[in-house]
Amino acid sequence: MNASALDLAIEQLPTFSTIKPERIVPELSELLERNRREIAALTQLGESVTWENFVEPLEEIGDRLNRFFSPIGHLHGVADSDELRTAYNEAIPLLSAYASEMAQNDGLFAAYKHLRDSASYATYSSAQQKVIENALRDFRLGGIALDDAKRERFRAFNQELARLGTRFGENVLDATQSWRKDVSTTDVLAGLPDSALALARQAAAKDGRDGYRLTLDYPSYMPVMTYCDNRELRRELYEAYVTRASDQGPDAGRYDNSDNIDRILALRHELANCLGFGNYAEYSLETKMAPSFREVIGFLEQLAEKSRPAAMRDFAELKSFAASELGLDELEAWDVAYCSEKLRQHSFAFSQEELRPYFPVERVVPGLFETVRRLFDVQVSELDGVDRWHPDVTVYQIRDASGDLRGLFYLDLYAREQKRGGAWMDECIIRRVRDQVVQTPVAYLTCNFSPPVGGSSSLLTHDEVLTLFHEFGHGLHHMLTRVNEAAVSGINGVPWDGVELPSQFLENWCWEREALRLIAGHVETGDPIPDEIIERMHAAKNFQAGLHMVRQIEFALFDMRVHAEYHPGISVQDLLDDVRARVAVIIPPACNRFQHGFSHIFAGGYAAGYYSYKWAEVLSADAFSRFETDGVFNRETGLEFLECILERGGAEDTLELFKRFRGREPDIEPLLRHAGLVT
Repeated sequence: MNASALDLAIEQLPTFSTIKPERIVPELSELLERNRREIAALTQLGESVTWENFVEPLEEIGDRLNRFFSPIGHLHGVADSDELRTAYNEAIPLLSAYASEMAQNDGLFAAYKHLRDSASYATYSSAQQKVIENALRDFRLGGIALDDAKRERFRAFNQELARLGTRFGENVLDATQSWRKDVSTTDVLAGLPDSALALARQAAAKDGRDGYRLTLDYPSYMPVMTYCDNRELRRELYEAYVTRASDQGPDAGRYDNSDNIDRILALRHELANCLGFGNYAEYSLETKMAPSFREVIGFLEQLAEKSRPAAMRDFAELKSFAASELGLDELEAWDVAYCSEKLRQHSFAFSQEELRPYFPVERVVPGLFETVRRLFDVQVSELDGVDRWHPDVTVYQIRDASGDLRGLFYLDLYAREQKRGGAWMDECIIRRVRDQVVQTPVAYLTCNFSPPVGGSSSLLTHDEVLTLFHEFGHGLHHMLTRVNEAAVSGINGVPWDGVELPSQFLENWCWEREALRLIAGHVETGDPIPDEIIERMHAAKNFQAGLHMVRQIEFALFDMRVHAEYHPGISVQDLLDDVRARVAVIIPPACNRFQHGFSHIFAGGYAAGYYSYKWAEVLSADAFSRFETDGVFNRETGLEFLECILERGGAEDTLELFKRFRGREPDIEPLLRHAGLVT
């Protein structure tokens, strides 16, 4: 075991406790000016440019900036404050301006072009060649061929888009956290499980109140929608949730994202037009596997055609059950989750709440680590004494069978104030070689599960276990890379519609009996989850699979179409309504403003890319089908997936890597079979 590698990796970790909001902008400005000076010197190399004297120093410059701002951006997402938000919002335009400058730097472009055209190019590794080719592509997409006037417009578009995306996400967070409802007695909360009641009681107590506090944070919101017998309360929470950051609902207009949506779409369209693309969807797909937006739409429509009959059967069954068993002749949007859970229990004698005692965090997390040990021969262990942003955060190292350090990661599991919702993996430090020493990759893994209450364990639903495995799959992709060039290391350089392959792939083990023995054990007794419960889980696995499938297709089609069909004056709501009329089975009420909280495409990286989840799901289901044949813990197959997919990062074409692992082109049949849509 190489202790010095660990010491060096820990030494390079951010010190979150020393980040001062008032110092962010001055220090960032100084760093950007330093970078500009060093880059200017690199562009003077002319025909003497080599990989060693140009790309490697440029990589160092980029890494230095990433290591400075990555922890700041992360804190903005997980431990926000007024002071930090102000500094972050001041920093984003500076970073956007710098990125645009670099993307349009003629000297940098000429140097990369010289490398590509040089005799040395043939001697470079496939990873190095990919770095050069990607860089030339990105220069083209960054406006290198534009005249001065168009370059200026292009830079202005990017800066404003960066600002608007930040504002969109902040509005969603503020709208989510501004709404609360205090309840004095449990009468109103009949049906809520004990875990949800305890969380609501703890939320009230934190504010010095008796009784119970409900919020729009997911661990509070979802149990009400799923279990609460009080229909009026479900309606109240539903309307507050689906109208967040919009012109509707209890906070109508307060954090309204309407103008942000219109402006973001307009700017994206203009940006794409600047480069000669007909729409933003064409521009977005230049860096993805899918060949065209028409093929993506065709793919989604094909899935919808195969899924919609099952979805209609699911909904008909739900309406019939709600009328006959629950006395609900009219099934409203705020009834769907509630009635679905009742139907699940009726049909399968199975509920998510029943499973919670078998998924204490203290069992799930080690079980996850044991799962990946058996698959990829890597060992995960906790590290103490590392600076972190909250006491709940834990830090871990990953070592391979040879004892070599492969990565570190922060694990932040629980929802709390000033932390944005959802779950994600993000890069903290990227693997690369620096002074002949490998820089250890470091990841942030973030979830929003219900926190422990009253000193007891946090008990997860099976859906939350799936989420944890999903994000860890992303983390493994980042940390287990063997690629030493930062631009194609880990998830860097991987097409967006390939990034979800490892994450969705790892979810499969949450259903396998052998893996469930590792991750599930009763919180009180430690007893493994009984076979009888596993059988009921499997029986219920594809419950309403048709409805779930068409819902995701709805999101993906809306995203692709709104970017492909945008024109000045477009009604986003009308387009979304048209998508729903064609695909959806459950049509939400008129007040629903889903798009106003759709951070994936308006504040994240999924613009004209949300289809990636379904695109990659085809690959992940097909990849897993090999384990179904070879054995779910087959060591050789696991190591082959590690070698073909996880270790290669963005150094090679994702589809080619998949075919190397699978031995053929991808097949959609395993996805349809796993979803119960074909037998």
